[in-house]
Amino acid sequence: MNRFTALAAAALAAAFGLVGPAEAAPAAPAPAYSCSSGYFCIYSDWNGGGTRCQWSQSQLANTADNCSFIQRGQNVRSVWNSTGHRVQYYTGTNYTSRVGSTPSGNGGNLQGNYQIRSFKPQ
Repeated sequence: MNRFTALAAAALAAAFGLVGPAEAAPAAPAPAYSCSSGYFCIYSDWNGGGTRCQWSQSQLANTADNCSFIQRGQNVRSVWNSTGHRVQYYTGTNYTSRVGSTPSGNGGNLQGNYQIRSFKPQ
């Protein structure tokens, strides 16, 4: 490789961030899920943010009965399951149109383009 080609290659590598001091990528923010033990929680924003609705009963035929952001037509962006069982959730009331489930002690972000209108244990 001639000197011009080597300099051009080095310049391109620097331009594309392929060389330089090693730096650690910033850590992603930790999820902010706040869900009491024994409850199934849904959130209006990602990572447990926004408005939270939570229920201690193991199943509910219509979440809109007592969830303000569902009543306003907002979608569910994240969930957390602090119950002792897997929770199945549905886009329809009365357990119709199953869309997913979450094991006990887990949760996370959803696709975010639907409402959870009912849930029950699996």
